[in-house]
Amino acid sequence: MIEAKSTIAEFRSRLKSAVGRRIVGQEEVLDQMTVALIAGGHVLLIGVPGLAKTLMVQSLASACDLSFSRIQFTPDLMPSDIIGTEILVEDADRRREFRFQRGPVFHSIILADEINRTPPKTQAALLEAMQERKITVAGTDHPLPDPFFVLATQNPIEQEGTYPLPEAQLDRFLFSIRVGYPGEEEEKLVLTRESAPADAPIQPVVSLEEIKHFQRQAREILVADSLVTAVVRMLRESRPEGSSIPEVRRHVRLGVGTRAGTFLLMAAKARALLADRPHVTPEDLRAVAPPVLSHRLLMDFTAEAEGVRSAQLIDRLLDLLA
Repeated sequence: MIEAKSTIAEFRSRLKSAVGRRIVGQEEVLDQMTVALIAGGHVLLIGVPGLAKTLMVQSLASACDLSFSRIQFTPDLMPSDIIGTEILVEDADRRREFRFQRGPVFHSIILADEINRTPPKTQAALLEAMQERKITVAGTDHPLPDPFFVLATQNPIEQEGTYPLPEAQLDRFLFSIRVGYPGEEEEKLVLTRESAPADAPIQPVVSLEEIKHFQRQAREILVADSLVTAVVRMLRESRPEGSSIPEVRRHVRLGVGTRAGTFLLMAAKARALLADRPHVTPEDLRAVAPPVLSHRLLMDFTAEAEGVRSAQLIDRLLDLLA
């Protein structure tokens, strides 16, 4: 039985405990996914095969009392396979009409598995859904559930048969999270669990009402004007044409847009709420900046040649918060 009311600490504890029944370690990844859920943003999970990215999303969905759909992205997937299509139906009086048959996108949590394995035309079918929380078919708007949360997975090493996500779609993701290998003891525990009898299915431990309640609370978290000013300076210093940071001018092809600043503040507010604080701190911004900015800061070929990573430049930008 899900509690009707709870504190944010209880909410976080129940969610973490439920997912922990299946997922060993990866606590930082789960924390970032929880921040994104409260902030109302989408997440791109990047990692090599076999790191339980899909299982992590499925476990999070099972722990939330929300509808869930998995879409396996393949080269032959069509936009109508995602959003749905109009079909011709005939009633008892033999009258025919077109009716919209909803696709799998009409759920609160969407697992877009291996999103880079489908052509851009199909990838773009998610653009309106992710940004506008609705889709349009034959001139008619169809609203999506509230909340609407897309968790996409991507393999960073395979090139054959993949289609890199365009910048416009990458920008729709609040976070880009790198999923790394577990530690030695964690990996041992994973192997032990895999050979043990199957656990009972995860039951929902957080409700729709709780999620929406905490999403509203996150928007009320206070942000000092000095931090907003610092975020604006970070955005502007990330753009090579006007930056005072030599590494940015030399290695960045395209800096981050204004949406990145909005997402930074949204994520920082959600993190502050999860820490049960009424205001954002510089540490909140430092914690959320890497997953918010890493996929928006586009490096040029000289950066790759000289071994310069976006994480190094993000650290330079974060110095502006001091």
